[in-house]
Amino acid sequence: SVNHKRIRRLMRKMGLCAVYPRPRTTQNIIEHSKYPCLLRGLDISKPDMAWCSDITYIPMRRGFMYLVAVMDYYSRYVLSWSVSNTLESLFCLDALDEALRISVPQIFHSDQGKQYTCGEFVDTLRSHDIDISMSGKGRAFDNILVERLWRTVKYEEVYLQEYADGHELIRSLESFFEYYNYRKPHQSLDGRTPGEVYGQKEDSLCSAQATPSPLKANELTAAASTLNKDKIGMDNG
Repeated sequence: SVNHKRIRRLMRKMGLCAVYPRPRTTQNIIEHSKYPCLLRGLDISKPDMAWCSDITYIPMRRGFMYLVAVMDYYSRYVLSWSVSNTLESLFCLDALDEALRISVPQIFHSDQGKQYTCGEFVDTLRSHDIDISMSGKGRAFDNILVERLWRTVKYEEVYLQEYADGHELIRSLESFFEYYNYRKPHQSLDGRTPGEVYGQKEDSLCSAQATPSPLKANELTAAASTLNKDKIGMDNG
């Protein structure tokens, strides 16, 4: 028979390792206010009734980074996302601000992590008259749709890559979320894409990063080239 020690030795020799979550992304603070889960038993029948958000880790060639996304619960449409090399709340606030430029939900659902319970995040939700909902402790299924999103992101994109740095990660995620929102049909949506169900145009997907999309980058390059030609013509004139 083959025991676990032999399997471990052979895996180490072949450079193989199990794929499973490692860094703890949900860290709550006792002093922060917690809110009840408002999604249980709720019939979510249209976009913007509820948004959900979560944080996951992304393995890199050296170390890892964190990814946050804000998603519409009904359509599975990813409204915004952001990455960070720390678990500070700023990148979550950036993602929330970008999503709120598109629309405003009735309910915002998350876990009880310190990024979502900090005063600035809660105040932003309250200032838009958004009801706050949070998963109960140990109840991962309260935020199951984002967990399914992470599974898709990791098994169809992240685990197939080896990102050298944050810039490469951002470019890759931009391309993937554009595919996820506008070209990936969902069985739960009757074969439609999240973008079709949510009813947004293709340029409405927001990343809280400063990196422009490939299409936008080409437009900026063309515009800069035109300006340079005009400037050269004026100088020669």
